[in-house]
Amino acid sequence: MRFQNLDLNLLVALDVLLEERNVSRAATRLHMSQSAMSGALGRLREFFGDELLVQVGRQMVPTPRAESLAHSVRDILLRIQSAVESKPSFDPASARRTFRIVTSDYVTEVLLADVVRRLQRVAPGISLELTAPGTAMGEALQRGELDFIITPDTHTQELHPKETLFEETYCCAVWTGNTRVGDTLSLEQYLELGHIGVTLSKQAPSAEQGFLARFGHERRIEVTVPSFCTVPHLLVGTNLVATMHSRLARLHARLLPLRILPLPIEFPPLVEMLQWSRYFEDDPGVRWMRELFQTCVAEQKSNPGT
Repeated sequence: MRFQNLDLNLLVALDVLLEERNVSRAATRLHMSQSAMSGALGRLREFFGDELLVQVGRQMVPTPRAESLAHSVRDILLRIQSAVESKPSFDPASARRTFRIVTSDYVTEVLLADVVRRLQRVAPGISLELTAPGTAMGEALQRGELDFIITPDTHTQELHPKETLFEETYCCAVWTGNTRVGDTLSLEQYLELGHIGVTLSKQAPSAEQGFLARFGHERRIEVTVPSFCTVPHLLVGTNLVATMHSRLARLHARLLPLRILPLPIEFPPLVEMLQWSRYFEDDPGVRWMRELFQTCVAEQKSNPGT
């Protein structure tokens, strides 16, 4: 297809070239030869009257004109993709599709496990590809490389639609044999005890760490782990304490010798949000999955023991 003498297939090449900034890698991604990709870049340069990518040292760097085109080109391609791929209806019983979701191990365990079980019953052809949160997840959503992000409300992306999934509270968890903790926990005890802390990344400290710091409190962290679901296992056999999501703590207390205690300081609730790409707002499959998430959340509310 051509528009004003531009082969629109060249926009696909331009999009990948601007992302990879390397002719060979771009050619590999589009299953083209390097010479064919070089030819595509030449035609793009001729059409736009700009070099688009220039060699600086050992790297190719986009020109200001290319930088100004990048967002518009990606936007056009995603709108075309949405228009072509979207179907008027979605039959979960017969659909074959993979939904790509970024979320934490905490949400995976307390919610997505139920989602997977329900999918097995009502939509056996639907697969989930789960990925841990990272600094580039916003870019991936913008590029249409993700279907959903499930994340706290403080980490959502501005440009894309979202809705609340559930609110979560916090509690303390200790081993049942912890000799330093009784039936209650004072703030003084809480701060004196050794803690297990979760740090998902250096750029994103845990919610409780940030909250305590705002009020001038500092925990004594003895063990730091990169995942929420590791914490309860490390409590067993120790006198350590952990601040945990209440759902996760209750779940593990049914499996491990743990005691759950109220926090000695009131933490604000955590609000988990579901977010999806604005380009696929009207996709029937995306709408169906959103409803499935909310159905599983509603079932958990009706059975608060879960």
